[in-house]
Amino acid sequence: MAGGYDCLEVSCGLCVTQMDLGMLEAVNRLVQLLETPADAPILAPLARREILYRALMGDIGARMRKFAMTDSHANRVSRVIELLKDRFCEPLRISELAERANMSESSLYHSFKQITRMSPLQFQKKLRLHEARRLMLAEGLEAASASYRVGYESPSHFSREYSRMFGLPPRADVSKLRGEQRGVPA
Repeated sequence: MAGGYDCLEVSCGLCVTQMDLGMLEAVNRLVQLLETPADAPILAPLARREILYRALMGDIGARMRKFAMTDSHANRVSRVIELLKDRFCEPLRISELAERANMSESSLYHSFKQITRMSPLQFQKKLRLHEARRLMLAEGLEAASASYRVGYESPSHFSREYSRMFGLPPRADVSKLRGEQRGVPA
């Protein structure tokens, strides 16, 4: 890729590339609309459309287009990701996910892992943990309440997984994110 940084594995779903001048100008136009809110309803969709066009035509556009191709593995996995996002707090059934993707269970698992670098179960776990963190921060829920709300059956299991992912137990992490020390606001 010219000027870009490609993922080492061709089928990986995440890649990075340098932003060209056209993309930078389009993004800048979109951001400048914050200064003229009256223009935003008309001009923002045009700027977003240009950004999308430039992304699809740029260095990694071919990779992005794979996700839009109707019968590609990437598109099938993207449908599964949408289902997981919509129903992350429900028990995971690989057979249901595979059916949604019109793939065998083993093919789904392999394709999902190739694209996201994690299994569907790991992906679901991350969604749950991030949503629980959001609930504790934004809505002030206690860890146990948040854990039940995102689909965990055991608060202790939730706490272990939360600590593994974020490096601190839920209460300590939320306090740190809020800028609190030892229960006293900073």
